[in-house]
Amino acid sequence: MTVPTHDAPQQPADCDLSQDVWGRLVFTDSSGRQHVGVAPVRAFPITDPKHWVSICDAHGAELACFADLATLSPPMRELIEAELSRRDFIPAIKRIVKIASTVEPTEWIVETDRGTTSFMLESDEHVRRLGAHQATVTDSHGMRYLIADLRALDPASRRMLERYL
Repeated sequence: MTVPTHDAPQQPADCDLSQDVWGRLVFTDSSGRQHVGVAPVRAFPITDPKHWVSICDAHGAELACFADLATLSPPMRELIEAELSRRDFIPAIKRIVKIASTVEPTEWIVETDRGTTSFMLESDEHVRRLGAHQATVTDSHGMRYLIADLRALDPASRRMLERYL
């Protein structure tokens, strides 16, 4: 079996990123061709957000991939980071106030870095461990919440969460 190959990702010196008058991102590739309405996409948005960021066209095709945002020029890096911050919305759970009911679906009331909220959890399978000390919780609408450090939760929150991990 052969593995499909594609052109090597473009390096920062080969391309440019700007914004047009309507606020859309415009990627200029190494041949000078402009791609309007591109979007940056993180390969690992939670575990490694500063590395492996792709620039994709309006159809989702990858135009370039950057191994490390730190290697980009400051204006290009700022445009990418600003766009990613608008697209990526992952509240961090700081405390679990209450998990109502012991049968699924369960209602969770949590304190996040963006305030207190409640959501429904369809199944315990929607709580996933990421490494030794991180986890994500995905509610019934597909909204993801991050627990950046399980050890930082208060003892009551950790007890409620034990059942799901």
